[in-house]
Amino acid sequence: MGNKIAGHKFVPYGRQWIEEDDIQAVVEVLRGNYLTTGPKIEEFESKLAEAVGAKYAVAVSSGTAALHAACFAAGINRGDEVITSPMTFAATANCVLYMGARPVFADIDPQTYNIDPSDIRKKITPKTKAIIPVHFTGQPCAVDEIMDIARQYNLAVIEDGAHALGAEYNGRRIGAIGDMTTFSFHPVKHITTGEGGAVTTNSRELYERLLMFRSHGITREAAKLTDSHGPWYYEQQFLGYNYRMTDIQAALGVSQLDKLDRFLRKRREYADRYNRAFEGFDGVVPHYQPPNSISAWHLYVIRLELEKLRASRKQIFEELLARNIGVNVHYIPVYYHPYYRKMGYGKGLCPNAETFYERAITLPLYPKMEVEDIDYVIKNVKAVVGKYRVSTIKPGTDG
Repeated sequence: MGNKIAGHKFVPYGRQWIEEDDIQAVVEVLRGNYLTTGPKIEEFESKLAEAVGAKYAVAVSSGTAALHAACFAAGINRGDEVITSPMTFAATANCVLYMGARPVFADIDPQTYNIDPSDIRKKITPKTKAIIPVHFTGQPCAVDEIMDIARQYNLAVIEDGAHALGAEYNGRRIGAIGDMTTFSFHPVKHITTGEGGAVTTNSRELYERLLMFRSHGITREAAKLTDSHGPWYYEQQFLGYNYRMTDIQAALGVSQLDKLDRFLRKRREYADRYNRAFEGFDGVVPHYQPPNSISAWHLYVIRLELEKLRASRKQIFEELLARNIGVNVHYIPVYYHPYYRKMGYGKGLCPNAETFYERAITLPLYPKMEVEDIDYVIKNVKAVVGKYRVSTIKPGTDG
């Protein structure tokens, strides 16, 4: 067994799947007239909006840019508060800081690991302007409850869908439920444009603000201009950013979107294989999925039952790494980071998120994996965890 472990290829937690037609799509753009914002951007945006059931999509340079643009379009300003989950990448909260507002962290549901609507209610103040729920791992949040809260308090809802392209909630695809939904096309995501992101919305007003924000706050539309010096004239009407996506990236995105359903089928097949393997296995809690949603399975996270084990999460993590399994941890609670601690955030804000963080391990999951890779991961998780189970200790020995 030791030789097999040593010789098995490294299995990362996630990676892209680029095929020859993807490469050719990019080559065609490189040989054409447009490299930056051109016709491929509109094609990609149209295709993405259709894929998620939204009226509009605005492509930008990254998932972080998408979050920043959405916060701007929602009118978040200095002194406002925005409620979000601590169980996310720092960008979700950072985008609030970019606007001069304050992130407020609501705890997670200990079963789904998503933001808990009941804790959102507790965190609302007169300063609250918006909610940014995160569809963590690709598992949709309790969107209907969150939308009810938002309507009651007149709050904007920006769904962080970086993990959730193709996910479904009560029969609707994530991307057209909240006021805006942001996506990321980093290489480990469902489709990739290298780096890239997008915001989808059903609001024409938000769509137009997003378009201007990604290009310096500038418009050339005659109906919006306050003056006109000639056909060359354009105006900067607010402070925007250069968050444009290139046609090179968009061409890759168009090609990748054609494969989204195939990629999702693979992810769901492998997640189901993990679920069946770990169901009832002492020491490991498999990833729960509520009956009213279909996860996009960006990540597969197990929760260790440390009270049943004679090892720390760190020990188990390191042993799996030593067996060429590219485990990871998603995420360090955002407010644990030194930058946030300097602002006065500290441990104890979200007990469920903190407990989950101490026990979580992300297992490899991506479409290009083979079934034998999944089975290799399962076999070794069971071997490592099984070795440390308290029930395996014999009386009178040290285990």
